[in-house]
Amino acid sequence: MRRYRVAIVGATGVVGQELLKILAERDFPIAKLTLLASARSKGKHVEFQGEALRVEEVSENSLAGHDIAFFAAGASVSREFAEGAIERGALVIDNSSAFRMDPEVPLVVPQVNPKDILRHKGIIANPNCTTTIMVMALKPIDDAASVKRAVVSTYQAVSGAGIKAMDALFRESKAYLAGEAVQPEVLPFASAPKHYQIAFNVIPQVDVFQDMMYSKEEWKTVHETTKIMGRAFGITATTVRVPVERSHSISLNLETERKLTREQALEILSKAPGIEVMDDPAEMLYPMPFFAQGTDLVQVGRVREDNSIPNGLNLWVVGDQLRKGAALNAVEIGEKALELGCLAR
Repeated sequence: MRRYRVAIVGATGVVGQELLKILAERDFPIAKLTLLASARSKGKHVEFQGEALRVEEVSENSLAGHDIAFFAAGASVSREFAEGAIERGALVIDNSSAFRMDPEVPLVVPQVNPKDILRHKGIIANPNCTTTIMVMALKPIDDAASVKRAVVSTYQAVSGAGIKAMDALFRESKAYLAGEAVQPEVLPFASAPKHYQIAFNVIPQVDVFQDMMYSKEEWKTVHETTKIMGRAFGITATTVRVPVERSHSISLNLETERKLTREQALEILSKAPGIEVMDDPAEMLYPMPFFAQGTDLVQVGRVREDNSIPNGLNLWVVGDQLRKGAALNAVEIGEKALELGCLAR
């Protein structure tokens, strides 16, 4: 088997660390692995398959000589260095928002639109974590009954906002339980003019507000879903940050062209790739972040017909946003690109 020269940009971050775990777990065919990050992480050592690898500072020169470059360091880094990596022969798989809505860049979830990989011009975008988890459940229902409208409500874990938000949840919880003053500094986002505590609270804002008072995260859900699915239909979203460490939850209300019963929907979902159905009301079995954390499958449950319209379904969808929502999906894109023989442009 041929092996490939792989780079991870943002190797010391939350998603970068998850990429390392998944590359090892799936025995990705690596001949050489280069770990890249910002100047402040230069010189650190990270273990991979029993070997301590030195982290280098990302630069155009450090990206030379690679077949695949996984970018997990934010949009500004991707905009600065992705084109240089492509020019030096790498296929860039980008986890940031930098190129997702570029019409020349495929936005891919391998279980949903794998053939879009074939039209890449050196870069493939990884969708927003919430979108990735949602379309895994949306696509099989759409294939069976043609979705007319989706109402999406998300309950997003703090790890989706990075290590500082994770630290904030634990720090604030400890202070609150000790009866001490809570000093929020991170959420809803670091540069916000004010911050709210996440401990014992929910915050109905993920990222900045934009057109029509929808947040940037809500518009990502709308626009990215349309691009991945390859067609337009009604989508509206409300995204909420909740005091959960890891794994996003989504309430998905669908109106379809053709009627699906609960039993039909469960059968369809049980056969869908990457989906685990957890739906047994009598046994109180349904997806929860507690179950999804650290797993690769997107879990679906609470499936029921919408009592308010003739052709409607309600689904409860949960997935580990650091794995399937980010790092795992990126690795699966890489695996599918190798399978399709389209690594080089």
